[in-house]
Amino acid sequence: LLSEYEAEQPQFPDVPESECGSVSIVQVSLEALRMEQFYSAPAADTVVQPLLPMAETAPFPEPPDPKTCSPREYLECYIFPVLLPGMAELLHRAKKEKCFEKKRTKFIACDFLTEWLYNKNPKRKDESFTEFFSIPFVNDWLKDHPRPPIPLSLLLSEEEASIIIQSFWRGYRVRCDSEIQELRQWQKQLREDKNIFKRVEEFWNKQEAK
Repeated sequence: LLSEYEAEQPQFPDVPESECGSVSIVQVSLEALRMEQFYSAPAADTVVQPLLPMAETAPFPEPPDPKTCSPREYLECYIFPVLLPGMAELLHRAKKEKCFEKKRTKFIACDFLTEWLYNKNPKRKDESFTEFFSIPFVNDWLKDHPRPPIPLSLLLSEEEASIIIQSFWRGYRVRCDSEIQELRQWQKQLREDKNIFKRVEEFWNKQEAK
């Protein structure tokens, strides 16, 4: 069966067997080079020559009238050119906030996109950056629809959380010491003997009676 299979394979009459391997390697290398040029992003200071000659670019047509154009033209000419860069920045920030690694984070995608679109508005070109909670319509909305506070576990960074956990653990280990346990027991007994809370209550009762 093996001999029949080899007999059915196409032969290369003009290429010796010793060169067949080199030919296939060259073909694979050229194919890999084409794929690398296609998928790899060009550097900021380099210019990549196109593999195929491009036709002469025609001048861009005039944008359609936003009041009379179709919904598809309105989306392609007025919505997507502004929204898609914002979505790209949103993905970069989500990756920075480790949203793809954790189930819960403090990052709110809608808040970031709202802030980005508001500050990238061409009408606010010369104005300073405005934080999300300082945007007028956001401030008005939150007055009538207040948000619940964000849990502390989401606000703390990994370093801050580790410091709190380590501090609590060190305190626990110290409190487990026999001498510290004895001191705490003595303080508890002292408070019970002197009845400090009862004396304070009696004092305030006398003050109210006056």
